[in-house]
Amino acid sequence: MSSRQTIHYSVIVPAFRENGNIRPLVTRIFAALRRADSPVPAEQVEVIIVDDNSRDGSVENVQSLQQEGYNVRIVVRTTERGLSSAVVRGFQEGMGDNMLCMDADLQHPPEYVPTMLASLSPSSTFVLGTRYGKGVEMDKDWPVHRRIISAGARILALPLTSASDPMSGFFGIRKESFLKARNLNSQGFKIALDLLVKAHIPPHAIAEVPFSFGIRAEGESKLTGKVMIKYLEQLAELYWYKFSALVVFLLVLFVVVLLIFARSLMSDLPPAAQHKY
Repeated sequence: MSSRQTIHYSVIVPAFRENGNIRPLVTRIFAALRRADSPVPAEQVEVIIVDDNSRDGSVENVQSLQQEGYNVRIVVRTTERGLSSAVVRGFQEGMGDNMLCMDADLQHPPEYVPTMLASLSPSSTFVLGTRYGKGVEMDKDWPVHRRIISAGARILALPLTSASDPMSGFFGIRKESFLKARNLNSQGFKIALDLLVKAHIPPHAIAEVPFSFGIRAEGESKLTGKVMIKYLEQLAELYWYKFSALVVFLLVLFVVVLLIFARSLMSDLPPAAQHKY
């Protein structure tokens, strides 16, 4: 297993009852990293599974992978729940200066991990896997209602960031940018969107890597009505976070204009009429 000093990249995988996907995910990640054309050396990468106390054999599965030489470890949370807080915990645990988040369900193809990690740099502090890139047929295997939900979620986020697909959940961030973020919403549905706004990532610092969603192999989708409501709540919080100062300024400006207008009306009245007020 790699020593602490050699780890420059951390791949964070939030998981709940995803034991059936852990082995193919980890082996495919490291197979991609060990290819001759990989821009990132496998020995500089760690994989961290953040598990919400699934009790489904995930711990034993990770231990078996460790014995086979894979640099993977698991963090089991017993008092916390939720996707976003799991990602934050993983980023806090990561040893690397470059951190990547991906789903455990194999819908984020592990073969893209080397490219995603290599896209991070001091000038590109955020990398986003986008389903809206050139040559990508967005969500081609999804039913119509899922496509509508995905498109609607993206449109609602457009005023918050220039990123083309903050909904994908396949993203990376430099450690120093992550540490600058304050008041992260650990209950939010889309932690990438939260980080883009609260870490103040400028448009020129966002690298995008086009990819197509893979097909879920094991487990169940986490998209529920409750999750969608949480996303709307998260959007409301982010809109206020980003635009509250502008809203206050516009309100003050409106009041000032009203006062000037009222004073102008008063000055146009004859003196006798002004005394009545």
